[in-house]
Amino acid sequence: MTVKTVSCRGSNMIRMNFVQPNRRLVLAAALTATLAELIGGRQAFMANAMENGDLHNKNIDYKAEKEERVLRRINNLKNTRPMTPNYEGHIPLYTTEKALLFAISGLRSFFHPENGLNIVQLGEATAWPIFLESMKRTMLSDPTGRRILRDRPNVTTQQLDMDHLAEYPKGSFGYQFYTWCKRENVSPDTRAPVSYIDDPLHAYIFKRYRQCHDFYHALNDMPIVIEGEITVKALEAANMGVPMATLGAVLAPLRLKPIQRERLYQTYLPWAVRTGLTCKPLINVYWEEVLSMDCNELRKELGIALPPDLRNMRAERKAKIHDLNLKYKKLKEESHDL
Repeated sequence: MTVKTVSCRGSNMIRMNFVQPNRRLVLAAALTATLAELIGGRQAFMANAMENGDLHNKNIDYKAEKEERVLRRINNLKNTRPMTPNYEGHIPLYTTEKALLFAISGLRSFFHPENGLNIVQLGEATAWPIFLESMKRTMLSDPTGRRILRDRPNVTTQQLDMDHLAEYPKGSFGYQFYTWCKRENVSPDTRAPVSYIDDPLHAYIFKRYRQCHDFYHALNDMPIVIEGEITVKALEAANMGVPMATLGAVLAPLRLKPIQRERLYQTYLPWAVRTGLTCKPLINVYWEEVLSMDCNELRKELGIALPPDLRNMRAERKAKIHDLNLKYKKLKEESHDL
């Protein structure tokens, strides 16, 4: 603090002393008072909350609050969509988003076909209305197809009663399907739901096609390996005109080994195209009602002849390579001895 003397001229000489405060001390005092008020107020608030039992209230359902926040975000997101969902699980997309989904899922499916999500998204991105309308006309033109559209069956483990299928007679399609699922370690519940197709009826038709995919595998005893998948896709493309199946049958072999491509081009793709073009439309088969039929009778009724056993062909090729490796190793050891 400083003292300043001021002289005033006038009739009388007056000497006045003014006390000028130190600015640093004033600011420090103001800051201290503010902090004390904040801390004291906060402590008082916490004390009152503890007294009232409001602090860390165990009655608050944090899980419910979180679910409510998530639901609000989902509802806000739905409001940004071009339309409201047409069925449970439907995700409406803009045209540009559908094009982007097609491009991204197509690239991912080509480089990573082992990822089922890529195939699922590509399938729906290429399920154009013109194709689905064609499938609908095919089903409506057939009495069984019309019943399927009316009943709308859902292929699940529970609906098929897989444990009961194990008791079916050997040679029946139900037993064939059960043993095929066990051998390939799959179940009817592994098929993804439809999300990106707008029309509810179109969505069910595509769902039915997707859920019946394993029936085609089992009926033709085709394993879940890349060659088997391409063969079944080619069958679906020729029989039903599925765009994604056509793309898979044409492009997927390009990434295979030469021996695999040779097997496909010489044996399995010709069989798949020929069978798909001549057999009954597979989308019109009520598979749940033919489980008790003999496999050979069912194939005959549908116009399907079994292809060569792919498992045996792969096993023979593997055994041949093994024998050649043993001969090479033996010759190498003999040359060493010399």
